[in-house]
Amino acid sequence: MFQNIPKVKIGIVAVSRDCFPESLSVNRRRALVEAYAAKYDAAQIYECPVCIVESEIHMQQALEDVKNAGCNALAVYLGNFGPEISETLLAKHFEGPKMFLAAAEESSDSLIGGRGDAYCGMLNASYNLKLRNVRAYIPEYPVGTAEECADMIHGFLPIARAVIGLNGLKIISFGPRPLNFLACNAPIKQLYNLGVEIEENSELDLFEAFHKHKDDARIPEVVADMEKELGSGNQKPDILPKLAQYELTLLDWVEEHKGYRDYVCIAGKCWPAFQTQFGFVPCYVNSRLTGRGIPVSCEVDIYGALSEFIGTCVSEDAVTLLDINNTVPADMYEESIKGKFDYTQQDTFMGFHCGNTCSSKLSACSMKYQMIMARTLPEEVTQGTLEGDIIPGYITFFRLQSTADAKLRAYVAQGEVLPVATKSFGSIGVFAIPQMGRFYRHVLIEGNYPHHGAVAFGHFGKSLFEVFKLVGVEPDEIGFNQPKGMRYKTENPFD
Repeated sequence: MFQNIPKVKIGIVAVSRDCFPESLSVNRRRALVEAYAAKYDAAQIYECPVCIVESEIHMQQALEDVKNAGCNALAVYLGNFGPEISETLLAKHFEGPKMFLAAAEESSDSLIGGRGDAYCGMLNASYNLKLRNVRAYIPEYPVGTAEECADMIHGFLPIARAVIGLNGLKIISFGPRPLNFLACNAPIKQLYNLGVEIEENSELDLFEAFHKHKDDARIPEVVADMEKELGSGNQKPDILPKLAQYELTLLDWVEEHKGYRDYVCIAGKCWPAFQTQFGFVPCYVNSRLTGRGIPVSCEVDIYGALSEFIGTCVSEDAVTLLDINNTVPADMYEESIKGKFDYTQQDTFMGFHCGNTCSSKLSACSMKYQMIMARTLPEEVTQGTLEGDIIPGYITFFRLQSTADAKLRAYVAQGEVLPVATKSFGSIGVFAIPQMGRFYRHVLIEGNYPHHGAVAFGHFGKSLFEVFKLVGVEPDEIGFNQPKGMRYKTENPFD
């Protein structure tokens, strides 16, 4: 388990409208908690026993109880119709992510004295949440049996983890973006709106800190760990002490500068002067930190680092940041994809970066040099990339971005990395996303997104979509790879 992401504990508070039997909410809450414990980790939830919320006084008592129990997320459970004022005040005053869900009726034999009407109450709850400007997660179909509601609460965990993480996150950046990378623009106003702090530093500050670590006694230990990780892929052993020195510099900077925040990610500089002054490229170190749950983006991509952190919280796994880089050649498609996988050539592309993907997400890895940079620089100062084909399997490509005029926008697309040899260099994979060609044109290009996309290893689109809504992205500003027959707004209807 990463130490750089939150641990979520969800307080379950049942509510009841006073003209309905309170016992409905009591018994249904008990059944819900038992169903959760039978299927999932009971330590992830807390059953508020103080009261069933029927009034504003009950709301205050329940709020105090879940806070004292260490809950950082809230599930408001309508065991019956529910008190629309008290239940939404509970959500308003709870400082953390919250969800609303409701109980289904149990039996045709209990539709007189035992009917709860929570199906109806959920409508009033949603209306009152909007009146109070309270953002809450409401599942796709929020009314269910005890077992179904247990699944809904468990599905809320990754969403809550990301929202809590953002509220405790500091992004540390070094240096301005490289020339010709204005696409990675980062209006910081929306970071503050998200609850994120940012510390922007000069490259000179980092350079000074690096030199202060020159004879750090911990360097040999880090080098040994690198050697163990690289194994036979350790093709540049002479550069490891410098990389270890840089890794320690970043880790110490994080500890000394995170201040009152609980979580950190880094937007780092990597060229053009980095190589000539530091004497290496930082890709491998970036990969190692990201593999530990401290995402490090390239080219001072602040919203790229932010996206990686969200993906880490949601997936509880390492992520990566890749260029949406190049097309798959026709001969490669014909030889290795056509007839073997249900994708057109336009559904495929290569995701690439110099060497920032952690070793656990590569089929095999080797320490090499940055070939593109070495075209204009001495090869010896471009060493430090971790190269290899990305492991095949399901992925989610996504990004949260502030536009140039400080408007939040996001995209999410699920697909896979194909088991196809890339025959190329860097951290790279052959990606396939259904209807990628249309998505590329009408979301990525039309939405003015930069070339960097965050990659989570698995299908997490459902959770990410809800995270983006919960943090304030308007639903129509969340792009996705629409299926054939579902036209984009900007798509020519006569094509």
